[in-house]
Amino acid sequence: MEQSNQSSVAEFILLGLADGVVAEASLFVLFLIMYLVTLLGNCMMVVLIGIETRLHTPMYFFLLHLSLLDMCYSSVTVPQMLAHLLSKRKAIPFAQCAFQMYIFLVFGMAECVMLAIMAYDRYVAICHPLQYTNIMSWCFCHWAAGAAWASGFLNSLIVNYFALHLPYQGHNRINQFFCEVPAVIKLASADYTEAEVVVFVFGSLLLLLPFILIAASYTRIVIAILRIRSAEGQRRAASTCVSHLLVVSLFYGTALFAYMRPGSVSSATGRDKTVSVFYTVVTPMMNPLIYSLRNKEVKDTLRKLLNRKILSLGT
Repeated sequence: MEQSNQSSVAEFILLGLADGVVAEASLFVLFLIMYLVTLLGNCMMVVLIGIETRLHTPMYFFLLHLSLLDMCYSSVTVPQMLAHLLSKRKAIPFAQCAFQMYIFLVFGMAECVMLAIMAYDRYVAICHPLQYTNIMSWCFCHWAAGAAWASGFLNSLIVNYFALHLPYQGHNRINQFFCEVPAVIKLASADYTEAEVVVFVFGSLLLLLPFILIAASYTRIVIAILRIRSAEGQRRAASTCVSHLLVVSLFYGTALFAYMRPGSVSSATGRDKTVSVFYTVVTPMMNPLIYSLRNKEVKDTLRKLLNRKILSLGT
């Protein structure tokens, strides 16, 4: 007990992404630009979907929630990372670190479920078009979106409980640029096998189960598209899925590498940090760009809004 009182960790030191003033300044400028693009792009998607009645459909309803999740997801880590890139002492209090771990997992897990729901929406639209309105009713859409958010809050609470009930004494240097559960667990001064198992199990539930649903949905979608006789019909059906597939590939490709490979808790390499940058910074920035650049309805709505703004300024 005496040793615990003397050496209990009050704060963690984040080692960050780079050493040296020039490297940190360069990364600050790069990540600041990327974060501003993330906020601008996702805010644009929320505004466009909110004001354009033509976009008030289940597909865009879930896309609006995805944009909200991306803004929250990146805002949990990037502002603090930017502040640390400009500071000499990269410390974060234990309570703030715990809160960051919880909130980060909330939005990350909710996004996994949201991507699966969006895949199911595409499956119903292509495989059961005549029943689409009945199946994807607004009641179901609101329930599904609420379930995605609730699953993030609940599962993150369980994972963080097992991570934070471990004793942390002495070691406080996290080889990461934010408080991520696998990196923090590594610093526990007791056997963290139980917490590692919990992270793996809930990582499986919140990554693999939605991924399986996405894979099953697109398997059925591909079969349905191949049955369409006209090439134009196949192209139109496939075009509605390409953006979602790109987003899923970006998000799941990096998240599965970080949380589902053997030894992910004990690893702390530069490659792990690079992967973390992709799913915390790059993916939330790319999502609105992918959907806006590849979606004709979104581009038409944006063009209409800009024309209105130009005409109002001209008058």
